Formats: sequence, C-alpha cells, structure tokens
Amino acid sequence: MQAFLKGTSISTKPPSTKDRGVTATARSSGENKKAKPVPWVEKYRPKCVDEVAFQEEVVAVLKKSLEGADLPNLLFYGPPGTGKTSTILAAARELFGPELFRLRVLELNASDERGIQVVREKVKNFAQLTVSGSRSDGKPCPPFKIVILDEADSMTSAAQAALRRTMEKESKTTRFCLICNYVSRIIEPLTSRCSKFRFKPLSDKIQQQRLLDIADKEHVKISKEGIVYLVKVSEGDLRKAITFLQSATRLTGGKEVTEKVITDIAGVVPAKTIDGVFAACQSGSFDKLEAVVKDLIDEGHAATQLVNQLHDVVVENDNLSDKQKSIITEKLAEVDKCLADGADEHLQLISLCATVMQQLTQNC
Repeated sequence: MQAFLKGTSISTKPPSTKDRGVTATARSSGENKKAKPVPWVEKYRPKCVDEVAFQEEVVAVLKKSLEGADLPNLLFYGPPGTGKTSTILAAARELFGPELFRLRVLELNASDERGIQVVREKVKNFAQLTVSGSRSDGKPCPPFKIVILDEADSMTSAAQAALRRTMEKESKTTRFCLICNYVSRIIEPLTSRCSKFRFKPLSDKIQQQRLLDIADKEHVKISKEGIVYLVKVSEGDLRKAITFLQSATRLTGGKEVTEKVITDIAGVVPAKTIDGVFAACQSGSFDKLEAVVKDLIDEGHAATQLVNQLHDVVVENDNLSDKQKSIITEKLAEVDKCLADGADEHLQLISLCATVMQQLTQNC
C-alpha cells in the first residue's frame, strides 16, 4: 500500500531550467505562428476603390456614393479579370466597414444555387431585412444592404424574371449589383433597372505596372521582357497574369522567371511548333502534316489554344491574300465550334491543317 502511494505521489518540485526553456519555446512558437499562405490574386486584390486600376467611370460613381450620394442598382459587364468583383467588394468594405460588411452584403456566385427558388427565398428574405444607418466607429453608414450576383449571365431566365419584382419592391432597403461577362444574356427588364458600366480590358501598361509591383514585393526575379510576355499570354486578364506569375515563381524556386517557364505554365504552344505546322502545310505532303499533328496531340498541347494562336499568325501573315485568309479563318471558326461541342481534337486539327495546306500550296 505504501509503495502504491509512493508511486502515485505528486511531485511538488519546481520545473527545472531545461523544462522551463522548452515550455517557453513552445509558447513563443505558438505566438509567432506563420501567417497562412494566401494566393497572390487575393493578397493583392484592391482593398479600396482608389486602388482599382483603369476603370475611371465606375470609380467616379462609387466615390460619389461613398461621399453620401445614393447608390443605384449596378450592372458591371466586361471580360474576366478586369476588376468587376473586386470593385464592388472594395466599395462595400468602405461603405460598411469591416464589422458590418458580413451582415450587409450577400454575395452569390455561379457555384451557388441560383435557381428561381433561391431568388424567391434567400435573396428575397435578405432584401426584406431593414437596417440602421450607424457604424461602431462613428462614420456615416448608408441605410441599405447590397446583394452581389456574380456571373449573373449564368442565371436562368426564370430566376432573372423573379428578381425584377424584388428589385423594385425592396428598393428602399437593398441595392443589387449584377456582374457578368456578356450583357446580352441579361434580360431587358433587369438591364433597364440598373446603371450599366462596361469594364474595359486592362491596358498592357497598367498590367505591367501592377505585375512589376507584385514581383518587387514578393522578391521575384523577372526581366522587363518576361513581364511583357506574361501580359501578352494573359490576354488582358490581370487575374490570369498574377496566377501565372505565382505559379512560375513556385516552379523556378527563387531563380529568374524566363519566357520559357511562362510558356510552360500558361500552356502556350511555342512559336517553333507553330512554324513547324506551317512548314508541314507548305510542303504539300499529307503524311508530313499528319505526323506533325500527331506530335502536337502527343505533346499535350490543347487544340483550342492552337486554334487561337493560328488565328493570330494567319491574320499577320503577309504571304497570304485576303481571300486565302478569309477561307482559313472561316475554317478556324468551324473547328472552334466543333471543339466546343466535344469533337475529336486529332480529326479537327487534321481538317484545319488540310485547309491551310490547300491555301498555302495555291501560291506555289
């Protein structure tokens, strides 16, 4: 019994210096926990309206609203990666502050369910809530909420029609912001209720400036030529350019980001390969042409990417007449449609290259 009690006796000795050191280290390591890695697209997303690049008209309207003027229902449309979602989120943060932002803003994306039922229930219930016009930091707060419907062009016509009445009925307490790529897919009654703003594709200069800024902050080694090529590859989509830059940085592991690395990351067909396709077409040999197309497919190049790049090369080719260019571009359009419908890549590329060969050998 005594032995048992001795075995379970609780030690009252103070912890040794070594133990104290371990405990202190564990505590400090917990406190100095590294911040979670964030994708650069989110990290460098504009935090306020002033940071939004190249969209002067929209920024001017939103600034007036921030100064106290009323905000209309908004419709933002334009190509992807031009700052549509970032702009309205930045404006909402400035209007409501970080505390009220979550309560006052309802954001629905294409990934959410947005059929007629969701519009009737979730959106309608949110829109019917009344709000007070005060913020905890004392700044004035508008007496309305904001519903952001991102990628609204993918909503069904029935869901868009159900939104009309809610927009009118709840105009005292709610503002709607519809965001889409194609304004033609939004029904007319909705577009007439909104102030429309077209987001222009970002200029090369603006993109280069933003990318150089990010590269400088993240200590990325990239030449001016590399930035220019990155902008060219991303086709006016800043989000795509930033993602490519981050991917290329991870791939090189601290070394300089070169054009070759960007080409690999972006899935661009190298210029040498395009020249090889044209050389095979010019040779007039169908066997050579088939071998080149087979190599293209085997190397894993996307047929849609090749179609896009071939279009640029054909349009800029001075050796082709306007009639030949029009025949080839018409075929490019046909092939693009067939690929979108799920046709076989190999057969479509052979068909396309056969048309190019037919036009090129006419000159010989």
